[in-house]
Amino acid sequence: MSVPAPNIEALGQSEAWLDFQDRLSRAATVDRPVLLMGERGAGKELAARRLHYLSPRWSEPLVALNCAALAPSLIESELFGYEPGAFTGATARRRGRFETAEGGTLFLDELGNIPLQVQEKILRVVEYGVFERVGGSEAVHANVRIVGATNTDLPERAAAGRFMRDLLDRLSFEVLYLPPLRTRAGDIMLLANHFAAHMATELGHDTIPVFTEDARAQLEAYPWPGNVRELKNVVERAVYRAENPETIDTLCFDPFQCPFEPLPRDNAAEPSGTQAAPAAPVHTTTDFREAIARYEEALLRQALEACQFNQRKAAERLGLTYHQFRGLYRKYAARLR
Repeated sequence: MSVPAPNIEALGQSEAWLDFQDRLSRAATVDRPVLLMGERGAGKELAARRLHYLSPRWSEPLVALNCAALAPSLIESELFGYEPGAFTGATARRRGRFETAEGGTLFLDELGNIPLQVQEKILRVVEYGVFERVGGSEAVHANVRIVGATNTDLPERAAAGRFMRDLLDRLSFEVLYLPPLRTRAGDIMLLANHFAAHMATELGHDTIPVFTEDARAQLEAYPWPGNVRELKNVVERAVYRAENPETIDTLCFDPFQCPFEPLPRDNAAEPSGTQAAPAAPVHTTTDFREAIARYEEALLRQALEACQFNQRKAAERLGLTYHQFRGLYRKYAARLR
């Protein structure tokens, strides 16, 4: 069985990324559960695939299940399968993900969304290697390595009684934290150039576009809350919209920004407790970066004043992590004092 070619989203040369890859490679060779922790869009599924293909199980199936994409009532039957008559519509036996991953790796994305009663069955698989299909009583043996991933704080959920502490202990033989893109110095342009080349090829362009100095500065300064997935979208959008296929000089970080004047809004119709974002300042200057800076500064100031200058609460109000907020705050600290 051949190993798929590496995805360009897994590229990186920064110290943080290389250290993560080294830890992942070491964990891959030990046949124990692994937890992948990281922000959205950081590449947890790609990391799970690398774990699998570097492991002794590489020639066996890699089966993935996004636990956040299913209703809680369906997760059990998806994982363990079911017997005929287990519920309305169950007319035949169906194998679950544990059976289809036999001998290989089962990747459970968004692990924190699994209901407690299903967590108990997973714990039994980890401890004893057996389970029962939904509606059945026959013990089914499972030889599967579990790799879990989440962007939530599982120890915190366990402390609150929303995740089984015993299962967390069993699954956390090794915990690997994917570094967010903003901490991977030097990787942003490496990835951006790859995404640009791939998109240009897809569009049938004869040349690979080059980022202008201003575009590079914007990419490096942006905090990337959506990480690699967001970077890919921004770059591909820029290549697609570029008037000159040889140069990328304009970036759109928010695709919902409207190029036209918005329609007037009735402030009285605003739901109670909500507050509109500050209007983008109007200036005679055409300097794009200065206009964005003034708008970001206004958003930060408004959030800080509304939260009595509690930075953690201000970060939540803006939908940012505390570290993302601190990065922006340091950028405009002199103006905000």
